[in-house]
Amino acid sequence: MRQERTVQSSVFDLFARHEIGCELKAMSQWLDEHRELLSLVTRDLRRHGLKETGREGLPAEAVLRCALLKQHRQLSYQELAFHLEDSASFRAFARLPWGWSPKKSVLHKTISAIRAPTWEEINKVLLASARREKLESGKVVRVDSTVTAALVHEPSDSSLLWDAVRVMVRLLQHADALGSAIPWHDHCRAAKKRSRAIEYTRGRPKRVRHYRELLRITRTTLGYLQQAAEQPTLAASPAVELWQAQVRHYWPLIERIIAQTERRVLAGEPVPAGEKLVSLFEPHADIIVKGSRDVDYGHKINLTTGRSGLILDLVIEAGNPADSERLLLMLERHIAFYGEPPRQAAADGGYASRANLRQAKAWGVRDMAFHKKSALRIEDMVSSRWVYRKLRNFRAGIEASISCLKRAYGLARCTWRGLNHFKAYVWSSVVAYNLALFTRLKST
Repeated sequence: MRQERTVQSSVFDLFARHEIGCELKAMSQWLDEHRELLSLVTRDLRRHGLKETGREGLPAEAVLRCALLKQHRQLSYQELAFHLEDSASFRAFARLPWGWSPKKSVLHKTISAIRAPTWEEINKVLLASARREKLESGKVVRVDSTVTAALVHEPSDSSLLWDAVRVMVRLLQHADALGSAIPWHDHCRAAKKRSRAIEYTRGRPKRVRHYRELLRITRTTLGYLQQAAEQPTLAASPAVELWQAQVRHYWPLIERIIAQTERRVLAGEPVPAGEKLVSLFEPHADIIVKGSRDVDYGHKINLTTGRSGLILDLVIEAGNPADSERLLLMLERHIAFYGEPPRQAAADGGYASRANLRQAKAWGVRDMAFHKKSALRIEDMVSSRWVYRKLRNFRAGIEASISCLKRAYGLARCTWRGLNHFKAYVWSSVVAYNLALFTRLKST
């Protein structure tokens, strides 16, 4: 049975007088004022049909606070478990039951259960508080985009084929442990040798020869796996069903890797970025190129912030859409939440287009300034050149917010696996950032 909150708090819950302790205390007070958020977290923790009887789990209040603590201080689960046992301020903020010191496995299982929509709802409650406190009205906004990398290595066709071979060998070893009787050979060493040879070989003809050998090894290992999956000798059991589910997951991905390698290397055909698979373990990752800069592998994120610096909204994009295609979506979401359009808005030059300017004005945005004019007249965007300069300088401030999110709140690279966990990670970082900034603004 899991409780929503710790029924009896310890009298020894004391925060240090250090600035970090004071900040944690202010964040804790806001959470105490909004206990309705605990029902959202409890719903996520109970969504797998958890029974109401049995041993008590970590309370939902403690799970939410531990998640915020992890993102706010950028701790690993192991470091979080240590600090919760070692630090009085951390224990006071986490509101742990007396005598409890959760292990990293418990923290990982419970924190990762909080979904992205729940974090988004928490952020909306936080923004509503900022509006009541007159810290953020949403009247003046700025929009920009950034990229959060997924947990993948630098992809190449040879490294993807090598990943595929070793994953299939691992599945075949597991099949042997479950009672499989098919004969097969471990080609991991040969696949790794060819992958390294491709990396250090100069000249296309020599690389193509190594690629042909690596593709042959991959197809041979895939044939072994197909025989193991189709054999009727495996007795039905939960372990066998789990193994078969893993085979069904990896099978189409490995076939995609083989197909895209044959198209690019053997046929010399360019493969569009939207059709490429860049990771066998994070297949949701997109290829993102912003301007002429380095290539990133993750997801593009569009953000909206206000005068306060609070993140008012964000959208995790699929693929690599042009910025100009997303401006109206961000404005429409802002209007839906605040009930009215912003009085002034600023965006990077990539968002500029005459159609976007026309629609923004039609929705009631008085001044819509783009950092680069892109053939638009200043008089058409804003009421005066002075206003344009002010909004252009205001737009530059979003770069500081993005930099802080990436350096101090882990938004540069997601360390959680899977698309759903990727979204939850991004939103939890934003909520931790907004909550800390909200308490600082409120204290000034």
